Amino acid sequence: MEKYIDIIQNSYSGYWRYLKHELISINHWDNYFYGLIIISLVVWGLEIAFPWRKNQSVFRKDFWLDTFYMFFNFFLLNLIVLIALSNTVSELFNDALSVVGLSLSSFQFISISELPKALGLFIFFIVSDFVQWNTHRLLHRIPILWDFHKVHHSVKEMGFAAHLRYHWMEPVLYKSLLYIPIAIIGGFDAQDVAFVHFFSIAIGHLNHANLGWNYGPLKYILNNPEMHIWHHAKELPPHSIYGSNYGITLSLWDYLFKTDYIPHNGRDIELGFHDDDKFPKDFISQELYPWSQKSEKKKS
Repeated sequence: MEKYIDIIQNSYSGYWRYLKHELISINHWDNYFYGLIIISLVVWGLEIAFPWRKNQSVFRKDFWLDTFYMFFNFFLLNLIVLIALSNTVSELFNDALSVVGLSLSSFQFISISELPKALGLFIFFIVSDFVQWNTHRLLHRIPILWDFHKVHHSVKEMGFAAHLRYHWMEPVLYKSLLYIPIAIIGGFDAQDVAFVHFFSIAIGHLNHANLGWNYGPLKYILNNPEMHIWHHAKELPPHSIYGSNYGITLSLWDYLFKTDYIPHNGRDIELGFHDDDKFPKDFISQELYPWSQKSEKKKS
């Protein structure tokens, strides 16, 4: 037990030191804090210069709420719970494997550090994105997970910051389901993760931006604003009660597995979900929503 307490304490102190370093150090390219700000300002600038919905305000509905979500989920959440939880669960998992004479390295299929850099990054990105695509589908199909995911789908006007409006339980699920696949392709370093992460953030921001872009032939590979708007449509596709277009960075998976749906130009479609007018409007109430729903179901 003492070991796990030390892990939790070291996680908090270590991430706090890291966060302070990110804030005061601007001389390295993989600085997540300033990287997020730069990407956000660039995509916001594109929204202002090339707005798809021209009558949508620059400071659209819930702009400041989404901006708070963006920094909370990207930084404060790690400090409050995510790093400590992730490190503790990782150690518990390794200890459980050791009981049966195994280790995480037993599952390692390939080390991308032994491959050419570009190929290693490509494999890491493809595996990560495919797992996240499947995780996203689960968020729509399993009722208790959908209650968490409703936070993201409560967006009523799309803009770049809506990308990072999500309940804090979502990254817990994503990281948990990514753990084994990423361990199987071990050997990547922090800069590998940063490179892929920045690319994914940029595409995610663009997907949610007020932009009418589909990237031409690349639309069959990369997720894009004209495709992703239909993922947020209030009216569900006639062939699926769970929605469509689950791509995180790549649209490829939706085309391969027939979950794509772009019936027409979706510029002015209504966003949200059934009964979203009853969904909480403030941060605290949205974070508590899944548990309040659970309590109500028990009472009924």
